[in-house]
Order: sequence, then structure tokens, then C-alpha cells
Amino acid sequence: MTGLMVCVAVLAAASVYGVLHKRRSGRVRVRGRDDGKRLGAAELGAELGGRATLVQFSSAFCAPCRATRRVLGEVAAMVPGVTHVEIDAEARLDLVRELEVLKTPTVLVLDASGRVVRRATGQPRKADVIAALGEAV
Repeated sequence: MTGLMVCVAVLAAASVYGVLHKRRSGRVRVRGRDDGKRLGAAELGAELGGRATLVQFSSAFCAPCRATRRVLGEVAAMVPGVTHVEIDAEARLDLVRELEVLKTPTVLVLDASGRVVRRATGQPRKADVIAALGEAV
């Protein structure tokens, strides 16, 4: 009987964790640790957008990274002055450590001056990215 109770408790805890993790993944939000961080063309390897820049950290075998690339490319094509830059996390470990990127895909929304204004970990939704761009302007 005790084993059954332990099993039920573990399954309940795992279910709660899974639901919370799914709700947070892909949400575009502000992180206090990003406050004041700036990236320029030298760090990104590409020019900043006139209004905003969407920086995506990806890895080679990341399935959500491909879907994120498509979403960010569509947003960049749809909104004038927005640029999408994809960075291979494995090739730029220095930048990954500096920006505390813990998993891929991670998306940073930069304003026109290169300041980090929003961050999404996991695959973001198009509407959330467009809303975050409103704060970058």
C-alpha cells in the first residue's frame, strides 16, 4: 500500500512539473539579469536592424530551432526594420556564457541600439514575438 501511495505522489509531482514547464516554455519575458546588456554588430556577426533585432541561439540537432527560425523569419519579413540573426550556440560559447543561454532555442529581442529588452526560452509564438517588438521600438 505504501508503494502505491509513493507512486501516485511521484506521478502527481511529475505531472505538475510538466504542466508548469510547458506553460513557461516559449514565453517572451523580461529577465532582470538582461538589464543593461547590449550587443553590437561585432558580437552578432551581422548588422542590427533599424527598429529591432531578433537573435536566435540554436544548435545543430534542435528540432524546435527549425520551427523558431521559420517563425522569426516570417516576423522579420513582415515587420519593416526588423532583422533576424541566428547564432550557432556551439560555435559561440563565449557569448552563450556571457548571456547565460541555458538551452536552445533561446531568442533575444534587441532594440535599435542593441539593448536586450526581452528573452524567450523555447519555441516562441509569433504573436508573442510581435508583441515584444512593440517594446523594442
